[in-house]
Amino acid sequence: MGQNLVQKIIKEHLISGEMTAGKEISIRIDQTLTQDSTGTMAYLQFEAIGIPRVRTKKSVAYIDHNTLQTGFENADDHKYIQTVAAKHGIYFSRPGNGICHQVHLERFGIPGMTLLGSDSHTPTGGGIGMLAIGAGGLDVAVAMGGGPYYLTMPKVCRVTLKGSLKPWVSAKDIILEVLRILTVKGGVGKVMEYAGEGIKTLSVPERATITNMGAELGATTSIFPSDGITREFLKAQGREDDWRELLPDADATYDEEIEIDLEGLEPLAARPHSPDNVARVKDIGKIKVDQIAIGSCTNSSYTDMMKVAQILKGKTVSPGVSLVIAPGSKQVLTMLAENGALADMVAAGARVLESACGPCIGMGQAPATGAVSLRTFNRNFEGRSGTASAKVYLVSPEVAAVSAITGMLTDPREAGDPPVVEKPEKYAVNDNMVIPPAPEGVEVEVVRGPNIKPFPVNRELPENLAGKALIKVGDNITTDHIMPSNAKLLPFRSNVPYLAEFCLTPCDPDFPARAKENGGGFIIGGSNYGQGSSREHAALAPLQLGVKGVIAKSFARIHMANLINSGIIPMVFVNEEDYDGIENGDEIILSNAREQVRNGGEMTIRNNTKHKDIKVAVYLSSRQAEIILAGGLLNYTRQNGS
Repeated sequence: MGQNLVQKIIKEHLISGEMTAGKEISIRIDQTLTQDSTGTMAYLQFEAIGIPRVRTKKSVAYIDHNTLQTGFENADDHKYIQTVAAKHGIYFSRPGNGICHQVHLERFGIPGMTLLGSDSHTPTGGGIGMLAIGAGGLDVAVAMGGGPYYLTMPKVCRVTLKGSLKPWVSAKDIILEVLRILTVKGGVGKVMEYAGEGIKTLSVPERATITNMGAELGATTSIFPSDGITREFLKAQGREDDWRELLPDADATYDEEIEIDLEGLEPLAARPHSPDNVARVKDIGKIKVDQIAIGSCTNSSYTDMMKVAQILKGKTVSPGVSLVIAPGSKQVLTMLAENGALADMVAAGARVLESACGPCIGMGQAPATGAVSLRTFNRNFEGRSGTASAKVYLVSPEVAAVSAITGMLTDPREAGDPPVVEKPEKYAVNDNMVIPPAPEGVEVEVVRGPNIKPFPVNRELPENLAGKALIKVGDNITTDHIMPSNAKLLPFRSNVPYLAEFCLTPCDPDFPARAKENGGGFIIGGSNYGQGSSREHAALAPLQLGVKGVIAKSFARIHMANLINSGIIPMVFVNEEDYDGIENGDEIILSNAREQVRNGGEMTIRNNTKHKDIKVAVYLSSRQAEIILAGGLLNYTRQNGS
């Protein structure tokens, strides 16, 4: 029986376990990436493990999130990351060099390798045939130290693309269609593997758009084959030697399959406030638009930017629209500057931002009160833009650029002939903004600013856990809800005690005070609790407040792993109706906690207020159970080695 792409790469990297869907496996990690929003914590944790130098083939630290320097905090974190990277064998991508996923695709990604990143959009690397997975910072720290990465062997869903896209329809519309079909929960426990004749019509940047936004499905990752198109891209980057062919066997089998006819796709948009709230642009209608933002790790490639420049050339942005554009990397920005496309954008009235994440993570460019904002980004969660009342739509660069001119959400097919962008035969390669690490043995002083505080470390699990239900929240609570990540809070990513004062405040402003007053307790959640970003702070801040466990209908993959890594027990209601029977303030007791966790499977908790026993399931491998018993992955690693 033949193997699919996922099976081939995992087999090459398998350390332990069997490749059966649902079973825990561990794999060797070839490369890691971090960004500055999660990187400071990841490197503090790496230092705490005590390994002197990374053991991966390549690890890169990027500065792309916290680039708005309104105080010393971000600059201090950047200095810390630069010096700790130099000391421990990590390449450092300076601020201004670009968004981690765009730069890694351009300069470092290698087909067939494994990549673990402390950012949920690490699957971008699947666009060149990598098995690229987002994870919490502590998992990345362990991988940098040479430890295996543990995950549940995913199911593999084959996404067959038929035909080719019509004019004005883009790769963004493909992934929006997948989200429409599967929803933000539809990819949990799966890898999306793209196949079919249609993939031959998609360039590497287009493939990367699809794998990038596959994170919104809740999928472990997404992947395309490494074929002649991949080789052509790497050759244009001066990296043809990094190419290898990687195709599924002709008789490969899959756990699930879906099919998309590219010929039938039309321009789509994700309406507020979820990436799967998808409709055709023409059906949404010509709503007035106040702001348009083009960029992010989803749509900031050279090809995307050139399409936008061609649409804007000779035109003027509508008087009622604020248009901001952020090229994804220094490479892209340089090429736009050299060929005149940047001048076309500026002449049309666009405001050009630095090559960074910027408004995608709420770092500047918050819309006006009640504004409609079209964004070529990957998430439109309520309040993520920095304005709670804003209505954010996710669209392609083509829809965004045409709408910037008309001042209304516009089907780009009304704009005449579509832009045509030729693939570059050679990209502008200049890696002078990537600083190699110091040679091994050279003394490097690690610089720590006053905002860098010790992170919380849990204690061994006691025999009994008791506490109040501190808060009860609904379905699809994101990490933006659990640990807000706006421009005012991002500078404090290395200061968990400060951040904890804002934990879950979008759901209940009194939550931090109540948690401290009660000495911690339990969080009650709905379905898909913790979707969105990989930010480990959504587990560390509750830990700081004394949270002992989260009881939910279901969990998002990365957040569940981060809770386990922090020693916080993730429990799933066996009977979802029991969710309705718990109220804020109820006294929850988990007796014989160590024995119940060690035994795994179903456990019993007691709602002492309602005098009722509740069945919960704890989906832990034996290794994860030991992590919970030890009080988290850091304690476990110190006790057992990586």
